Amino acid sequence: MTNQAGTLGRRERATMRDVAALAGVGIKTVSRVFNEVPTVAPELVERVRAAADKLGYRPNLTAANLRRADGRTHTIGLLLEDVSNPYSSAVHRAVEDYAREHGTFVLAASMDEDPHRERELARRLIDRRVDGIIVMPVGRDHRYVVGEQQAGTSFVFIDRLATPLVADAVVADNVAGARRATEHLLATGRRRIAYLGDDLAIPTAEQRFLGYGQALAALGLDVDPALAVHGLRTAEQARRAVVGLLELHGAQGLFTSQNLVTIGAVEALHDLGRQHEVALVGFDDIPLAAVLQPGITVIAQDPAALGRAAARRLFERMAGDASPPLVETIPTRLVVRGSGELPA
Repeated sequence: MTNQAGTLGRRERATMRDVAALAGVGIKTVSRVFNEVPTVAPELVERVRAAADKLGYRPNLTAANLRRADGRTHTIGLLLEDVSNPYSSAVHRAVEDYAREHGTFVLAASMDEDPHRERELARRLIDRRVDGIIVMPVGRDHRYVVGEQQAGTSFVFIDRLATPLVADAVVADNVAGARRATEHLLATGRRRIAYLGDDLAIPTAEQRFLGYGQALAALGLDVDPALAVHGLRTAEQARRAVVGLLELHGAQGLFTSQNLVTIGAVEALHDLGRQHEVALVGFDDIPLAAVLQPGITVIAQDPAALGRAAARRLFERMAGDASPPLVETIPTRLVVRGSGELPA
């Protein structure tokens, strides 16, 4: 049956009463079947599920969970910088795998470095009665979570610390990783090492720039503003920035402090035919880094470890852990592949 626009008419959703009538059982039996009460006879379970499948019935899990004594919905929220970014994707998968092992569904969204979007998405997840939220924070004021925590929603921050409050968080050792990357480039004898990174308002970018500066200072070198480029968000922006650094400012080595920036820098070096001349170390691994010529040396984070640790902490909180907030730091490691070891 179609309406005047030629589309299929919308059918009313089947109800629990419809399923009970078709299966020849009471509504309470249908309810017990979908709540997986073990005392229901197997033949009744089969009849009820067959009737539900025939009618296309789906239980309202949100309403059912709200009627539970503990109010749990067995859902959590995951707010990431950008779910399409390989780093965020790896975090997403780790959280999802952990949650699945615990019978919990994950609702994920991207914040695009927008603090207003962070708060809006958190509010929407709370409105859907999620049991907890993992946040890769972009704002500078996270006091909005305090009232929600008091109301029973658990929060864990990942990749960056919450401010200005103290809260559970899982982060990478950004300062030490960036310092090691820069030291590795300086060890080749180069001194004009350029820094390419995201906006310094982002805590991870700020920390990586700090590590870069510490490595230079240890050799008595100052940060040259002409060799430091901030605010890079895309590979194309990074590609253009590298061309300028090489042609106008004589950069001898590149520390790229974010994976998309590393991709753009590699593209620029290959476009210019200088990939075997200009040394490069990136922060975060990138696809195909090991098969390029030369291979790309990186400071590798472990986003899967961060995701698992954040999920584990969130589930501990949801289970009633009331211990003081904990910040867990996941170490980084240097992966040597060739680009960071080119002779000067």
